[in-house]
Amino acid sequence: MASRKQRVDDGPSDEERINAARQALLEGVGAEVAASFPGITRLGGQLIAALYLADIPLSMEQLSVELGRSKSNVFGNLRGLEAAGIIERRREHGARFDTFALRGKYPDVIIGAYVSRLRRVVQDKRALSRRALNLLGEARGAEAEALRSRLGDLTRKYDLFADLMERLLPKIDGPVDLEALLAKIPDPVLQAFTAAASAAWAAGEALAVAARLGKRSARTP
Repeated sequence: MASRKQRVDDGPSDEERINAARQALLEGVGAEVAASFPGITRLGGQLIAALYLADIPLSMEQLSVELGRSKSNVFGNLRGLEAAGIIERRREHGARFDTFALRGKYPDVIIGAYVSRLRRVVQDKRALSRRALNLLGEARGAEAEALRSRLGDLTRKYDLFADLMERLLPKIDGPVDLEALLAKIPDPVLQAFTAAASAAWAAGEALAVAARLGKRSARTP
């Protein structure tokens, strides 16, 4: 009884605290990656966290043991992470098996993968909206005009997004050191950008409210 009371008074042991912190990171990164990259499960994010904490390349078997998951599940997620440009496969001279490591520092590799994926999505949707416009061609009628207007608006927006990404986001296939990039931007420039973004957001909200009010008044007899 005394030893149990002493344990309660002392709180969690160092090992318990370490395990709790480690598990929190594994679960958090797992949820983040699964929500952001289609085809990669929570296990994929946990693999990223495990490689980050290990700070050395690990084999598929080591990762399987570390996370208590089957090799088949680990392998499938490793392939997805490799395709996303987050990890890389290595084979040391004379080694009988591959090892896996992050392509760069964490979270730089995640940021780089986000940027690359966002760039691909914008370009794909830009091409899709243009293709749909071409297929519509010279079709006539109210329905065709409505569709043409929607597709034209969509194309304009994706063109704008693509242009903005070309101006602001680096063309890097790999990790993006966001901390280093931000450190190189003078504070007055960041402040001006923040103010401009806030003003644009406020203007957009005001226009949206005005549009809703206009539609509501138009429906009122």
